[in-house]
Amino acid sequence: MLERMSFLKAAENRESFFRRIAQLYPTLDPRYKLIEKAYNDAKDAFRGIFREDGETRYFEHIRSVVLILVDYLRVSDHEVIIAGLLHDIVEDKPEWTIERVKKEYGERVALLVEYLSKPSKSEYPNSEEREHVYHSRFQFAPREFFLIKLADRYHNVSTLWSCTKAKRMRKVEETRRYYLPFAEKHQILIHELEEALEIASQ
Repeated sequence: MLERMSFLKAAENRESFFRRIAQLYPTLDPRYKLIEKAYNDAKDAFRGIFREDGETRYFEHIRSVVLILVDYLRVSDHEVIIAGLLHDIVEDKPEWTIERVKKEYGERVALLVEYLSKPSKSEYPNSEEREHVYHSRFQFAPREFFLIKLADRYHNVSTLWSCTKAKRMRKVEETRRYYLPFAEKHQILIHELEEALEIASQ
């Protein structure tokens, strides 16, 4: 499933990540510096947090999503890369608000991060309503959102091996219902998602 993205299996670190970014922007370019800031902010925000397997640092997922964007989908837009690095920060970290993202990274990055973030529980205490509002916004989202969201969903579905069968099936159904139609519409990671879903369903 991830064989075609061998870079996700290789040993990755800050140095190897920024070698890729340096192919897009010189190190003194303000866009490189802003990507570097977002990398640091995301790493600091999720420091000490691990994924469900208890062994993989959560930041590895964030970096993997951006590697899919840069290495596989050939994204070079610095604001899309930054939004990829920050895609979970508002939803998971109370100290990070959309207004803070806007102040530090600009309105376009903040808009993408807002689309990527589920509404707060204080806004929508009912989880079903919260999910409905989140997914209903997809129809109005810009294509750049789907580059990030589908890379995120692909990596999540591809790494469900530590989850229970019930959770895997729930994620598979959710992906088929809410994500595959937009993957087809925007021609982003369609076959990759279908393959990942088939394996996750086993």
